[in-house]
Amino acid sequence: MGEIYLFGDSTSQGIVLDADGVYHVSRQGCIRLLKRKGFPIRNYAVHGYTVLQGLESFERMEIEPGSSCIIQFGGNDSDLDWDAVSQEPEIFHDGRIPLHEFSQILTRFVQEARSRSLKPILVTPLALISTRFYRWVCRERNAEHILHYLRNDTESMYRWQERYATAVREVAASENCRLIDIRNWLLDRLDYPSLFCADGIHPNDAGHEAIAEIILEHCSA
Repeated sequence: MGEIYLFGDSTSQGIVLDADGVYHVSRQGCIRLLKRKGFPIRNYAVHGYTVLQGLESFERMEIEPGSSCIIQFGGNDSDLDWDAVSQEPEIFHDGRIPLHEFSQILTRFVQEARSRSLKPILVTPLALISTRFYRWVCRERNAEHILHYLRNDTESMYRWQERYATAVREVAASENCRLIDIRNWLLDRLDYPSLFCADGIHPNDAGHEAIAEIILEHCSA
């Protein structure tokens, strides 16, 4: 099996939130666990990266032709500027990378990977847990303003982010490339909430172990 190059965000980097509210890289991150199982992964995922930043990183690198290129984005792309939302809840706030741009950049990423004789593989973003994520973004911000922006419906945070997962699936279909729908696979688990940190967006150590198990189940090494 050839090399596997991975470009993604904090999920792939293995970021978790500890009890003191501090982010750090877990020793039980899903990619580390998969590497121990023999997956030859070169991990270039970065906490906070959007698809645009991932593509820019990819374009600067020399990669061995014939390798696989895993592309895992959507969580940060869909995220809002919550300071701005808190200050101006009456106006519309788009994601860091608006949805139509996200699809365009992701398509370009796939096409550029193929132009370099790589095998692109797309990964859906994990589903956030709205109640936790709402509490998390409201820290030291005006919670009433944020709730007003959400029209008193914190589940709209889930639906907003879900659109980006749908976009990943659509790009995979239109570009005829492999899809790892980790979002759906993990949502099949009844213990899904227990697999996430207090911020509602990062899997905890148990979550990373579950992701690794699911990848091993669905994807041949």
